[in-house]
Amino acid sequence: MEHFYLRDTGRLERNKNLNRETLELFLLAKSESTVAAYESDWADFCDWCRYNGYSCFPGSPEIVVNYIRSLATYAKANTIARRISALSENYAAGGLLADNPCSSPLVKDAMKGVRRKLGTFQQGKQPLLKEDVEAMISKMDLQNLAHLRDKTILLIGFMGAMRRSELTGIFVDHLYFERRGLEIHIPKSKTDQEGQGHVVALPYLSTEMLCPVRTVESWLAAAKITEGPIFRGVTKDNRLRKTGLSAQSVNRIVKQWAARIGLNPDDYGAHSLRHGFATSAALAGVEERYIMQQTRHTSVEMVRHYINEADRFRHNPLLQLFS
Repeated sequence: MEHFYLRDTGRLERNKNLNRETLELFLLAKSESTVAAYESDWADFCDWCRYNGYSCFPGSPEIVVNYIRSLATYAKANTIARRISALSENYAAGGLLADNPCSSPLVKDAMKGVRRKLGTFQQGKQPLLKEDVEAMISKMDLQNLAHLRDKTILLIGFMGAMRRSELTGIFVDHLYFERRGLEIHIPKSKTDQEGQGHVVALPYLSTEMLCPVRTVESWLAAAKITEGPIFRGVTKDNRLRKTGLSAQSVNRIVKQWAARIGLNPDDYGAHSLRHGFATSAALAGVEERYIMQQTRHTSVEMVRHYINEADRFRHNPLLQLFS
């Protein structure tokens, strides 16, 4: 793509002051998914520039501000901020450090204006609470391989507070069964791009139908999975595919079962499982530090957001006023 420098490894490779090991560090600085997202945002900016007769590179603060104004007619403030961040990263990768147009006070003031005009509130996916997950499982025919897989995804996603990329990235050799339960090793996640890894502990539960450990054991035995990804596609004739599920497939599974229990599938997605665990734990009075231990949040801000969200109903004065 024209002037997209975040994939221009040749520019780095031609730098004689960098040895091979150092070059590899630069190439690993951003994940492939991040670079792909930046590439999409840069392509949108380039299309807008061509349509309006502007030069996308090296660009100018005035061009970026006009782009912001155009985006503000239909996009949310957080979306615009992400787009400008992508432009800034690419300008920097192209060598525009001191002259990066996105660093101009003009652009910063325009973004302040956008936030004041549009606000920054984001309505994310609704949480699937503990009772919602139980209701979904009650609708399943566990003799059906796809249903058993879906149950496993829902329980591991909810009780492990997993992101969809973490779910689809679980392989057999990431599982360690011990007498107290199951440990799942997550090699890398959204907030762990350095690959230090996390371990998610899932204990045996007394309620067998909802026990995540027994469910994983049942799924692996029924699907005869001994290596590779544990979550895979299932054919219409109840046969297992060799390839692992995509992250989008997890999203569709959650929406499908949300609809089965009468919820609007548009309001729910894969993140509803992680969100739902944190909210359910907060409603049950679980301490903040223990919620963070399971969700693996490094900052208390998002966890407190979930707790405050739960408290809006748990401690609502109307419940006392009209009880």
